[in-house]
Amino acid sequence: MTNKKNDRRTQILQALAQMLESSPGARITTAALAKQVGVSEAALYRHFPSKAKMFEGLIEFIEETLFTRINRIVQEESNVLTRIEMILTLVLGFAEQNPGMCRLLTADALAGETERLRVRIAQVFDRIETQLKQIIREADLKQGLRPAMGIVPCSNFLVAIIEGKIRHYVRSEFKVKPMDVWQDQWTVLAQNLMLNR
Repeated sequence: MTNKKNDRRTQILQALAQMLESSPGARITTAALAKQVGVSEAALYRHFPSKAKMFEGLIEFIEETLFTRINRIVQEESNVLTRIEMILTLVLGFAEQNPGMCRLLTADALAGETERLRVRIAQVFDRIETQLKQIIREADLKQGLRPAMGIVPCSNFLVAIIEGKIRHYVRSEFKVKPMDVWQDQWTVLAQNLMLNR
């Protein structure tokens, strides 16, 4: 029975993500979501007590996917610039493969929803920035490198780049992909990001 319940929860979250992707700018109602899943609104509420909890389910998926992989990158890769590139590329690649989730990452789909959801999305980017700060801070010890503009401005700049590319993706209604021209952009960034001690 539990598996069936989990399957339905997953099905609801997948339908919600799909609707976020296929209806850029539109507000998702529980009635429309129930119709998409093929169940009654009451059935939706048996799996999730509120629409906010459905959005939270998607945010949990984002957090789990990104931070599990970021932790792996940090453990397995020692070169500072490679680590930074892999983390930024991971986030941009995830965004490109999950357009509906980008509407959450930009808080575009959260207008009119509970403040708690917007705070949680902000925390996703804060955690990425904290991880980048840590990597940049260790650059001097591990490789004798220092950031060209200080640890905090550097990590903030990197997060602003990925946020901007994700926002552009949403604004273009998913036509301008986050990975478009990213390698060229990273090449220039990498040349100017860190300096030898």
